[in-house]
Amino acid sequence: MTYKIISDTADKIKWVEYTIDGVKYEIGADSVNGVLTHLTEAEAKAKAEKEKAWNEGALNRALVDVRITRNRLLTETDFYALGDVTMSDNMKTYRQELRDITNGLDTVDKCKNVTWPTKP
Repeated sequence: MTYKIISDTADKIKWVEYTIDGVKYEIGADSVNGVLTHLTEAEAKAKAEKEKAWNEGALNRALVDVRITRNRLLTETDFYALGDVTMSDNMKTYRQELRDITNGLDTVDKCKNVTWPTKP
């Protein structure tokens, strides 16, 4: 028996491939109740397509995370925009920087390393 650990980072195992008597098995995200399953060619192709689609959506998921944080920070300062409150120029600038935060975010790394403006 031989095995190979497949991972996308050092601490996250995606699945483990086993070969027993020349037959390939995999256990991981697509295993059923932890039971080793033999993948047919069609199943392996479907799994690869599924993983490709998931990976291609990584940027959109990262942008959603940035927007959630941005929206929360804007909500925290919404009361400054009420008619009976005078908003300082610093607060106007802060809120505009939050609204512009997604400009230029075209990679997952950029989304994960956003520099948030400091609240005045």
